[in-house]
Amino acid sequence: QVQLVESGGGLVQAGGSLRLSCAASGGTFDSYAMGWHRQAPGKEREFVAAIRWSAGSTYYADSVKDRFTISREYAKNTVYLQMNSLEPEDTAVYYCAADRVRYGLVNRNPREYDYWGQGTQVTVSS
Repeated sequence: QVQLVESGGGLVQAGGSLRLSCAASGGTFDSYAMGWHRQAPGKEREFVAAIRWSAGSTYYADSVKDRFTISREYAKNTVYLQMNSLEPEDTAVYYCAADRVRYGLVNRNPREYDYWGQGTQVTVSS
């Protein structure tokens, strides 16, 4: 059973940085993409970033491109999301998710992801 456990959320001032971690277990992830998604109060869950576990190729939402960086560490089965230049609009619960890559495509639709973590709160004050 795949399990994903996020950590690293918290409260930060606008312009600050946070790094989220997602520890994955219960499977082998070479055929997966690992994604970060977020959900603000009253809004739908939205794609933030994803990385193909084997190839390391990365994908970003336009709203976070050039500010956020997704990476993975094989030895620890962990995915990271480095978030810089945070804005109040980045306030949300951030979720780690895993999706088996099909036909070479990495999904940006959160509904396509198979496994989810419990989420970690990120709050950016102005």
